[in-house]
Amino acid sequence: MSDPRQFEPLRIDGQLWFNRGEKGYLGGKRIELLEQIEATGSISRAAKAIKLSYKAAWDAVDAMNNLSERPLVMRSAGGAKGGGTQLTEFGREMLHIWQRMQHEYERFLAQVAQGIDGFEDFDKLLRAIAMKTSARNQFRGRITQVERGAVNGSVSLDIGDGQTMTATLTNDSIDELQLAPGKIAMALVKASFVLLSPDPDVKISARNRLSGTVGSITPGAVSCEVKLLLPGNRTLSAVITNESTEALGLAVGQPCTALIKASHVIIAVD
Repeated sequence: MSDPRQFEPLRIDGQLWFNRGEKGYLGGKRIELLEQIEATGSISRAAKAIKLSYKAAWDAVDAMNNLSERPLVMRSAGGAKGGGTQLTEFGREMLHIWQRMQHEYERFLAQVAQGIDGFEDFDKLLRAIAMKTSARNQFRGRITQVERGAVNGSVSLDIGDGQTMTATLTNDSIDELQLAPGKIAMALVKASFVLLSPDPDVKISARNRLSGTVGSITPGAVSCEVKLLLPGNRTLSAVITNESTEALGLAVGQPCTALIKASHVIIAVD
């Protein structure tokens, strides 16, 4: 079952820190520790609640007390109720000030997100980057054209820097994916589906031609991986036989064109 949290919308987040000089004073785990000490009255229970060792908790308390003009935490002596640890009045005051300022800080970050044009697109971009697929080549772009035939149709995707990817897919797939001009989509191509040619004008039925230069050639026992450097600092991987590499005379730095049949391009959307 997929984790529903992965579909939560993207938001700008951050946590406030109070510093003295170059040293962190209040924030992060230290705030969590103060909150738990206030709630439990015990540094051992507080440390356990935030998954911190007992020693690390006391080190944090000592650091805060040393950086503060007045102690934030104090040990209480044993008695009828036994000993414990609690916040001083100054500690409670500092904790409440931090909590109020953190709340205002979060409101500020939310306003920043609202003021960014196309902020929701960042969410889609991050999902696309995180998407796991066996296709080595992934190109994100905007649909420029959708054409339909009797059974199949074609979708053209502007992937930037003047280069376009065209995919052939069924009309049912076009409808299911709700493909339309202006929509963001991903073009996926397996490395084994990519043909290479040093001649950009070679005559072949493949509709997609992406021109670049050979960036690297990694030989294997039978085949080798050739990476093309495309405009826009992008790369495209192709797997071809060692014999084909030699026959084409491929070498690093050489201009080369990738040829991809439209039927070998898979379109994916969020």
